[in-house]
Amino acid sequence: MWVALQQPLEELNKAKLEGKRVTRAETQSLIVRLREEKPELKEVYSKVLQIVNYQLWSNIKALANFRKNGKKVGKLRFKGRGWFKTMNYNQSGFRLEGRRLILSRVGAIPIKLHREIEGKIKGVIVKREGSGKWHAIFQVDRQKPLPKTDKAVGIDVGLKHFLTDSEGRKIESPKFYQRTLERIKVIQHSLSKKKKGSKNREKQRIKLAKVYEKLTNQRNDFLHKLSRFYVNNYDVICVEDLQIQNMVKNHNLAGRILDASWGKFLHMLSYKAENAGRMAIKVNPRSASKERTEVEDRDYRASLNILKRGLSGLGRPLEPAEMKPLLVEMPASFIVEAGSPFR
Repeated sequence: MWVALQQPLEELNKAKLEGKRVTRAETQSLIVRLREEKPELKEVYSKVLQIVNYQLWSNIKALANFRKNGKKVGKLRFKGRGWFKTMNYNQSGFRLEGRRLILSRVGAIPIKLHREIEGKIKGVIVKREGSGKWHAIFQVDRQKPLPKTDKAVGIDVGLKHFLTDSEGRKIESPKFYQRTLERIKVIQHSLSKKKKGSKNREKQRIKLAKVYEKLTNQRNDFLHKLSRFYVNNYDVICVEDLQIQNMVKNHNLAGRILDASWGKFLHMLSYKAENAGRMAIKVNPRSASKERTEVEDRDYRASLNILKRGLSGLGRPLEPAEMKPLLVEMPASFIVEAGSPFR
């Protein structure tokens, strides 16, 4: 796998220096030739190698778009052995039999399913974490649409409360990174004292990787469950079109903003809404909380204004509530432990 990506990338960089043009078909044929020359590549399913070439050209396209937007872009660099951590089985080369995942050229692997898979499996991504653990991510096509709810909601994200919505819910920010920071510092300090290349250093590196892995899993679990709740219960979800990259330039707030993972939450809302036939609408983020009358809660008023802007873009008025809802504060543990925040 490492060779299958390294050689085409070297050819691309070489051609660029010489002023030549290399096409995607040419790098694809290069991988086919490498498969004949390198016996180890014959142990990799052919479609997996094709996806490697696809990923390479997707990265090149992304860099080209950055360049068009005026951003400084260098050349793609390959970091060497041990950095390639995923295998993508797209459409074929895999099957699931009970609690065993069967991969072409690999064999049958016992797995632990976190939940039953609903729908037709379209692909499997096998990923190795820094701690040495392996995960299989199933890409599923769900044909069954969610029932209409005829409900809309506005969401305002923040630091003290992860979000406040237009129905009066206030979800506490879980602050996963802040809660784990002290342990990370201790392990990093211990790692820095270990001799490079030693077994003790590798053990400490794996220990640190496991802490970060747990942190990532906790955060993703929270974000997936919260975004799923809103997609399941609302036809229209209105949020601010936040420019996270600009916001983190404020060094005093950068760490807290990144820990909150607003960008990932909004991304999850977007793709889950699209897959479910819902609408996730991004509205202009101009000081929504300032467009308010005399109200006790600023974040709640902001969520109402976000909802109002989103509905106005659809040509639908915001129906005023007969009375202000009771603002209910809920800890993040309600979401993580219960699976769905407001059952």
